[in-house]
Amino acid sequence: MVTRVSSGGVGHEMKEIEANKRAWSLVARDHYEAFSARLREEHSLLNDIVTRELGDLSGKKVIHLQCNTGADTLSLARMGARVTGVDLVPANVHYARKMAKELGVENARFIESDVLALADIHGERYDVVFTSEGAIGWLPDLHGWGHTIRHLLDDDGFFYIFDSHPFQLTFDEEKMSEDILEIAYPYFGREPDVDTRIGGYASEAKDGVNYFWMYSVGDVINALAGAGLHIEYFNEYDFLYFRLPGMEPVDKGLWRWPHYRGKLPFAFSLKASVFRPVAGID
Repeated sequence: MVTRVSSGGVGHEMKEIEANKRAWSLVARDHYEAFSARLREEHSLLNDIVTRELGDLSGKKVIHLQCNTGADTLSLARMGARVTGVDLVPANVHYARKMAKELGVENARFIESDVLALADIHGERYDVVFTSEGAIGWLPDLHGWGHTIRHLLDDDGFFYIFDSHPFQLTFDEEKMSEDILEIAYPYFGREPDVDTRIGGYASEAKDGVNYFWMYSVGDVINALAGAGLHIEYFNEYDFLYFRLPGMEPVDKGLWRWPHYRGKLPFAFSLKASVFRPVAGID
């Protein structure tokens, strides 16, 4: 979780995306080292909800958007999929390729690209478009994101996401551990928030200015529906995919504060497929 304050401005997405690219490059090697060590010990780093909801990926062609240094991409490949990972940061792509080679994962490849510009350089179609865990808040344009997904998705395929619930993102995360709910970030905020530290969940945080865009449930659903996708389900969970002080383990890769059990949504998953009008019905 990042600690965020208002940047006080909008309309400078390119500047902010470039700042994010520089910031994430600072922790790329640290993430590679942390995740490659774990993948030598574990078959997959995907949490139990994601593994169950994705189902059997054997022989499926999958593209993983915003893949970071590729740990989840390689986990998908180990499930039998043929996977393409995409990330904005050149260092992330470098270390993802390095990790795949060192671990002997041959059914994974990686592309360096801004997700919002991917349709301009990549025309392949996929059975599954996948994104997960802290990804979409780094995008300034979810409508563009939705159209990228539709561009990549085969007509018989599906899109899947597991990410932070935006309701939870509104609260001061440090106070939540003390059972204090205080809104720090407006749910309907449209100005990007700026932080001066990056990382911290897989390695030590480092100094690096970065920007995060708040999103609502409606933003996510409308972006996908507007791109011609049908929402198959939207599931909400009272646990997170990273551990904060006072949390207890729920399942593999998932943690919960006991005092919020059954009370607040902390994460969501969504599955969508290409909308097809029913024959004979206008």
